[in-house]
Amino acid sequence: MSEFLQSLVRGLGTGSVYALLALGFVIIYKSTRVISFAQPAFMLAGAVLVAHLSPGVGFFLAVPVAALVIAALALGVERTVLRPMIGKPAFVVAIITIGVDVVVRVVTNAFIGLDVLPVGDPWGLATVSLLGVDVQQRYLVMFATTVAVVVALFAFFRFSRTGLAMRAVAHDQEVALAQGIRVGSVFALSWALAGGLAALAGVFVATGAGVDQQLWVVALKALPAVILGGLDSLGGAVAGGLAVGVVESLVGTYQGDVAPWLGPNFALVAPYALMLVVLLVRPQGLFGAREVERL
Repeated sequence: MSEFLQSLVRGLGTGSVYALLALGFVIIYKSTRVISFAQPAFMLAGAVLVAHLSPGVGFFLAVPVAALVIAALALGVERTVLRPMIGKPAFVVAIITIGVDVVVRVVTNAFIGLDVLPVGDPWGLATVSLLGVDVQQRYLVMFATTVAVVVALFAFFRFSRTGLAMRAVAHDQEVALAQGIRVGSVFALSWALAGGLAALAGVFVATGAGVDQQLWVVALKALPAVILGGLDSLGGAVAGGLAVGVVESLVGTYQGDVAPWLGPNFALVAPYALMLVVLLVRPQGLFGAREVERL
């Protein structure tokens, strides 16, 4: 039982990272109908910025500052690189985001070097007793912070004028434009929100382990979370991220005893296997809307 609880908490912690990244993917997709592959670079840049800021201003101030800076960076990318691409095929714009990802990561790697940079988090690998079981504090912090961010984000979309405008654009851009909503500003804000969420996710990944040049690879596991929950569902992004994290952790814990023939590293591909199973049953994802086309 203790092993299961430790694995569950670890899965919820890592799943929180995937959920934050998946939210960024979905927010951009719902507004612009484009999948942004620049999220891994924003995640890496946010973690590196916190690593450099925390010795001077402290970890708890460095995190929101880094999130704001990366949000501004993402907004700038949308304004300068992607805004001229409005009207182009979504595939072309997606390829451009891959280029943005490569450029940002190359520049960010120059500030990492060959060493592992600590982000200055106060938890490290320290543990705390939960229901009589020792679990790492960082996983509890990841999950609690993600819950708070998700609640704030959903409240923003439901009750604020700007959030309602973003929902209107996500529903129908032309109708929103006819109602006086500045669709271009919504596009920019979507990228800014996604950038800030990616930066926060990057900090979570680096807690206890530090930042290296390969940290961005973690963001690739957010893609199964997005597909699992549905590309157009914010709630699905959260559920998909947590599900991927828990499945990956439980498979890593028990697969060696239950199905050793799958190999020692099957946990790394378990999220993608889960994604394939869900797609066979619900191609639009668990919470995605089914598209109906009239012929």
